[in-house]
Amino acid sequence: MKNPVQQAASLLLEKLMMLLVHVRPLLAGSGGETTPPPPGDYDTSCFKRGDLLEVPRTLFIHFGIYLGENRVAHLMPDILPSFTDDLRQIQQVVTNKRLILGVIARTASVRVDTVENFAYGGSILVNHMDRLFEDQVLGSEEAARRAEKLMGTTAYSLLWNNCEHFVTYCRYGAPVSFQTDKFCETVKMIIRDQRSVLASVLVGLASIVCLGLAPSTTLPTIFIPFFLWMAG
Repeated sequence: MKNPVQQAASLLLEKLMMLLVHVRPLLAGSGGETTPPPPGDYDTSCFKRGDLLEVPRTLFIHFGIYLGENRVAHLMPDILPSFTDDLRQIQQVVTNKRLILGVIARTASVRVDTVENFAYGGSILVNHMDRLFEDQVLGSEEAARRAEKLMGTTAYSLLWNNCEHFVTYCRYGAPVSFQTDKFCETVKMIIRDQRSVLASVLVGLASIVCLGLAPSTTLPTIFIPFFLWMAG
């Protein structure tokens, strides 16, 4: 069981990642809703069933497993499956409101979308992560079957169970997230740097806002222990 300081640190990191990951989509949308993706020009003939598809974004990377016939299985935070079983509603493109509420409620779904909806106009890298796992790559059919077995509602965590954990489990047999690890290490470096006073203050203020605590309780119980934990 994690100690309270680690739990507080994890929660803060999740809130910060939520702000960083989703600020751009919110600004791009109208009234918090996503606009339809632009027409894609993706040559799906070069994709094979079980391929790991990777779409680099400005602040993060989105991942999915290609199932064939222009279908991609990917994990997305979504609040709607918690309220309805209507597949016609759930299968619609996830809006920013649904996504943000899913992050807050830690609810997601492994869903199937077209390549166009999955990539949302971005460029697609195919099996780019294979080089990091060498002999751990599972068979393509095994990867696709794993993805299909996980279809439906699932728990969600920006740090512990996101779209990257999903695809690495399917294709390599081990759920890991390199972008989460990189983010955590970056935060640690900022905190450890004695010269980054301003950044440290901003992280502290973010903890107050995101955790909803009064300054008098946040500083002694969260702020200082958090920095001590990071420095350890």
